Formats: sequence, structure tokens, C-alpha cells
Amino acid sequence: MPSEHLLLDIDNQIATITNNKPDKHNAFDDDMDARLFEILGELRSNPEVRAVIWQGEGKSWSSGRDVAAIGTNIAGMKHHHLMVRGHEGIQRLFQLQVPVIVAIQGWAIGGSFQRALLCDIRIAASDAKFMLPEVTHGVIPDTGGVAALYEIAGHGLVSDMVLCRRVLTAQEALHYGIVSRVVEPADLHSTAQEMAERIVAAPMATVETARWVIRNMADPPLRRSMADELIAQTYINRSDDFAEFRSAREQERPPKYVGN
Repeated sequence: MPSEHLLLDIDNQIATITNNKPDKHNAFDDDMDARLFEILGELRSNPEVRAVIWQGEGKSWSSGRDVAAIGTNIAGMKHHHLMVRGHEGIQRLFQLQVPVIVAIQGWAIGGSFQRALLCDIRIAASDAKFMLPEVTHGVIPDTGGVAALYEIAGHGLVSDMVLCRRVLTAQEALHYGIVSRVVEPADLHSTAQEMAERIVAAPMATVETARWVIRNMADPPLRRSMADELIAQTYINRSDDFAEFRSAREQERPPKYVGN
């Protein structure tokens, strides 16, 4: 399922995934999701690939979901099944045998930020900013990345970002360990390339084994969190408060929540 908005290039054993919808800050739609999951499957079965770079064209790596395009090619699919599809698709990251380096500039928001958190290494340009705004839209983060963020930065920062929609700068993300390097925007992609080349230059079996050991510590809590998110988001989607949230927005009035 080719998509002009999500590109794959493989050169010298390095695969590069490029978010390519710069006019919308690389906001993901359903077609981009489908192509991403397809690409991850292709990379899993390609023995020539030794490292992956995930980058974005334009001012931002990805501003999250393209709200205007949600559900445009999945008519009739229930919310629960949509979430299952998303979880199964992004968990293909866990099945890769090679590390994924995410090179982030500008915004990394919502589900896209969470997907970056599920990857092996994140580096940021000095202009990068990170945000989890889901509560503003009446829902919770549901892509598994909050579990990774909790392991990296702890309860306090997770609560601040999720409940208060705190925006993190690149330097703050470096401080908390969310990214491992901050570089000038002009150096972002060359730095990611150099890192990938270092991985490719090391013995393949050693890299795969080291990555397996590291991921084996992270994956079980990620999978448990995604299972919890599936239940919680399904409940929220059917709750009276979510119905009131949507109704109040449509009618441009203050909401009256009852906690159900």
C-alpha cells in the first residue's frame, strides 16, 4: 500500500522511514498508519537491513493525528477494533531485529510522540518540543508510549504531561532521558546517519543480542500498559462524560461532567 506521505529508502544496510506530509507537520492519517505498519513488516523480513532511521520532512517530525482524516478509510470499524489494529501494527516495532533511531525536529505530539518512545533511540534538534494533549480531546494516550515514558522519567513527569499537557523542550527531554542527544537542526540527520553507520559497523550478532537484552527489560510493561489502555479507552469512548464532552463542544457551552 504505497503512500506518498510515508517513504522508505534502503541504502548501505540502513533503512530510512520518512514522514512526508510537511504541510500538516507530518500529522498521521489512516493511510499513513497502514503504510507504517506495512513498512515495519517489510523491514522485519529484510535480512539486509541493519539499522533504521525514522525522520520527518519539514518543520516537525510529527504533530500526531490528522484529526480531519480520522476514520476516512475505516468506515464501520468499531472503536475497539480500531485500537486493536493500531496496537498490533505498532507492536511490529518490537519484532524488528535491528535498532530504530528517531530523529526529531519541531513537534512530536500525541500518538506520534508515543510511537517514538517505543523505538530504541531518540535524538532531537534543539527546536524540538514534546506534548501529550489527549486529555484535551476527552481521551487518554493509548499507543503504549506512556509506559515507556514512565520507565524513563517517572510518575511525576508522566502525570504532568498527560494531565496538565506540559510541553517539554529538547533540553528538558535530554535532562529526563527521553532523548539521548540534542543537536543543532542542521546536524540532526547527519548525526542520525552517523549513529546508524556505527551500528552497521559492529558485529550483527552482537548488536541483535544487545538490543534483545535491552528490549526484554522494556517490552513486558509496555504490553501490559497497552492492554490496560485498550480497556480504558473503550470505556471512555462509551462514557457519559465523553458524550457530554462532545456535546458541549458542538454546542459551544461549558460541560457538566458527572464522573460516569
